Amino acid sequence: MEKTIVKSDFNFSGQKAVYKGKVRDVYNINDKYLAMVVSDRISAFDVILPKGIPFKGQVLNQIAAKFLDATADIVPNWKVASPDPNVTIGHKCEPFAVEMVVRGYLTGSSWRLYRDGGREICGIKLPEGMREHQKFEQPIITPTTKAEIGTHDENISREDIIKHGIVSAEDYAKLEEYTLALFKRGSEIAAKMGLILVDTKYEFGKKDGQIYLIDEIHTPDSSRYFYAEGYEERFAKGEQQKQLSKEFVREWLMDNGFQGKAGQQVPEMTDDIINQISTRYIELYENIVGEKFQPADTSHLNDRIFNNVENYIKSNLLK
Repeated sequence: MEKTIVKSDFNFSGQKAVYKGKVRDVYNINDKYLAMVVSDRISAFDVILPKGIPFKGQVLNQIAAKFLDATADIVPNWKVASPDPNVTIGHKCEPFAVEMVVRGYLTGSSWRLYRDGGREICGIKLPEGMREHQKFEQPIITPTTKAEIGTHDENISREDIIKHGIVSAEDYAKLEEYTLALFKRGSEIAAKMGLILVDTKYEFGKKDGQIYLIDEIHTPDSSRYFYAEGYEERFAKGEQQKQLSKEFVREWLMDNGFQGKAGQQVPEMTDDIINQISTRYIELYENIVGEKFQPADTSHLNDRIFNNVENYIKSNLLK
C-alpha cells in the first residue's frame, strides 16, 4: 500500500507556529504566509478515523488549487503557489468568524429541518410543499458561526451576524456578493462535467483591508455534487440522488454501527476498505476536474513535502 501522511511535524524556515486541524496542518511562515499541508487523514461525524487514505490529501489539495485559479477573477484568494501535490502556500489573512454556506437544493441538513416542520433557516423563509432534493428558485445563503474546537458550527442569520458585530454590514454585503458569484461559477464548471453543484461553503478573510477567499473550495469534503444525468427522473420518482461527495464514507460507518456517538467504536479499516475509499476519492477528482489523476510518488512522502515546501520558502518568501 502507498505511504500516507497522517501527521506532520515539519520545521520550515521562518516558521512561527503550526495549527493542526482535522485534515490540514497549517504552518505560519513569518506571520505573512501559511503553508497548508493537506494530510491523508479522513474525518466523519466529527471524528478523525484511525488510518489515512492514500492520495486523499493530493486529491483535495489539487481540486481546491484548480478552483482557486478558476475563480481568481471573481475575488482575490489566498493562494500563492502549490509547491507540492499536498501543499498550498498562501497569504495569511484574518479570517471572518462565519462560514458562508450556499445551497442550491433542499438537501441534507436543510431537508431534515424542513421535513421536521421547519420553514425558516438562517432567517430565510422556505415555501410550503417542497420536496427533498428540490431546486430552490434562487440559491440561498445559510451562514454558520465557525466552531471552536470540540463544538459544532451553528446556523446564524444575516441580521444577527451584523447586529452582533461579527461582520460589518459593508463587509457582509461583499461576502454575499462573492459567495453567489463563486457558486454560479462553480455550478457552471460542474455542469460541463455532467454534475450539479448542490451546496458548498466558502471561507473568507481580510489582509490589508482587502477581502480574500481562503481555505479550500469546491472539494468533495466541502461540497455536495449530484450527477446531472437522471436527476429529474430520480426527483420525479422521489428516489435518492446519485451523489458525488464523501457521503459514501459516512454510509459505510453507519452500516457498521458508527455515527460518532459516545460508546460507539469505529469499525475496522481493512486494507480493502482503505483502498476502496482511495479509489473513490480518485474518481471524485477525475469527475470534478475532468482530468486523469496523476498520483505523486509517495515512497518518501514526508521528505518530499518538506523538501518541496522548504525550497519554495527559501527561494521565494525569504528573499
